[in-house]
Amino acid sequence: MRRTTLLLGVSLLALIIGPASAADVSAAVAANFTKPAEELGAAFTAKTGDTVSFSFGATGVLYTQISQGAPFEVFFSADNKRPAQAVKEGFAVDGTVFTYAVGKVALYSPSLDLTDGAAVLTANGFQHLSVADPKTAPYGAAAMETLGKLGLTEAVTPKIVTGENISQALQFIDSANAELGFVALSQVIDKPAAQVWRVPAEDYSPILQDAVLLKPGEADPAAAAFLEFLKGDEARAIIEKYGYEVGSGQ
Repeated sequence: MRRTTLLLGVSLLALIIGPASAADVSAAVAANFTKPAEELGAAFTAKTGDTVSFSFGATGVLYTQISQGAPFEVFFSADNKRPAQAVKEGFAVDGTVFTYAVGKVALYSPSLDLTDGAAVLTANGFQHLSVADPKTAPYGAAAMETLGKLGLTEAVTPKIVTGENISQALQFIDSANAELGFVALSQVIDKPAAQVWRVPAEDYSPILQDAVLLKPGEADPAAAAFLEFLKGDEARAIIEKYGYEVGSGQ
């Protein structure tokens, strides 16, 4: 009788306390991936009960923080250079790198008709063009590559206002500090077509966005599970919804 009572008490205590505490994964994420990352985090939590805390920024800035010991567990880069570098320099786990998305660049303006964005850029009738810092943000580098492909680097460079990352580049446009600017397609995927010019893929090098498990997350099953979740069909659908391509290697 005492044994039955004890077991009943333990069962009731378990119901009161609930399941084991959910894990919280710390993720460093390139700013262009803000919207899909937040949706992916919510989907992962709904599926597993574990949460994800995101820190968004320019890829180069995030990598500097990682190299200086920031306790991020996973890293979602806007290029395929830094994750490989993280493995080489001992900050990430070998064998965990994969391409989670292929990014697309767009020219965006809430005030100009960008049906023919190349013509607008060539006409050069604007005062300011917003671009993310090409030294730290791959989308900024792609923007400068596009201008070079169009033969406009010299003419347009004096009009460039530089955002620390792609989120700030968009803020400059939305706050009218620049009439137009280069952003990630994911940021403006829901804008009217005339406000968005999808830059032809041949005008810039492919933006292969790689993810990797960092050393602080090596012993955390939830961190590995979140990366694995991104390779599944549910995550793929979310990523593609924001205008990214998902490689067959995912």
